Amino acid sequence: MVRAAVAIMAKTPRAGEVKTRLCPPLSTEEAAELYRRFLLDKIEQVGMLRGAHPAIAYTPVEGRAVFEELAPGFALVPQQGVDLGARLANSFDRLFAEGYAAVLLIDSDTPTLPTGFLQRALDLIATPRVDVVLGPSEDGGYYLIGLRSPHRELFEEIAWSTARVLPETVRRVEAKGLEAAYLPPWFDVDTPADLERLRASLERQGGGPRHTRRFFMERGG
Repeated sequence: MVRAAVAIMAKTPRAGEVKTRLCPPLSTEEAAELYRRFLLDKIEQVGMLRGAHPAIAYTPVEGRAVFEELAPGFALVPQQGVDLGARLANSFDRLFAEGYAAVLLIDSDTPTLPTGFLQRALDLIATPRVDVVLGPSEDGGYYLIGLRSPHRELFEEIAWSTARVLPETVRRVEAKGLEAAYLPPWFDVDTPADLERLRASLERQGGGPRHTRRFFMERGG
């Protein structure tokens, strides 16, 4: 079995610094608490994966103690870089330098993402024929990217937070002749419309991420 790291890209859940596009309808304190619940659910999910070495790539650096409490037993890697592209590339570099043969970086904004998607990504990136695994987000980005070796050019000068992220990444993957595998698309939670979609989906499915579900129950819907 390939030694593979699965790292959650995470921010310290501080009021006014996370999920601010959800305010309103949430207050900044509620948005930070919801994001903390997202993290707890994602940490539990990663902990369920077979063959994964769990990690968190966190920011800011002074937030380490928060993640030591939230994710005991996870490797902690501080994010470094001036933009998301640099932080992703540097996180890959750091984890590969620690001896992992494959690395998955996943977001923390998809609380209802099926665990099977992550397991499938882990199984795919562990096979020699796959160089890159991508999990597309419905907004044009991606919720997961996996690599078997560093490729910084996949992250440089990308128009982050736009619908061009995934198409441009795919173009670069193909231009380099890398073999890619794709997961099903999923939605992340960034806007009030996404928040309502999340609430409605939790009501329909009757299960799912327990920490996120509890947030809505405590808030009264």
